[in-house]
Amino acid sequence: MGTWQNCPLSWALTGFQFQPVAPVEVASRLVAFALDRPVGPVPDIGGPRAYPLADLLTGYLRASHRCRPIVPLRLPGKAACAVRNGANLAPDRAVGHQTWEDFLAERV
Repeated sequence: MGTWQNCPLSWALTGFQFQPVAPVEVASRLVAFALDRPVGPVPDIGGPRAYPLADLLTGYLRASHRCRPIVPLRLPGKAACAVRNGANLAPDRAVGHQTWEDFLAERV
């Protein structure tokens, strides 16, 4: 998290959701694809659950025993609109079992 940890505020992009997937689960998928025959582009994947960015931040702050205000920030533009509409998510291709809460309990 670097410099972000020292900032007195956190910004949460409103309407943004993310579907975190554990690195070990991504790695196992990559190995499976590498060992299989070439098939061209592979499907997108996501973690087992999508979370609003504010929930990810709140969970991290709580797990790391930090307290700071989370300021909502709305980004303009087509790319931000696409993310707000879920273009970055893959709910029908969720992989793995580790949730954000599991990750925080293990790593923070």
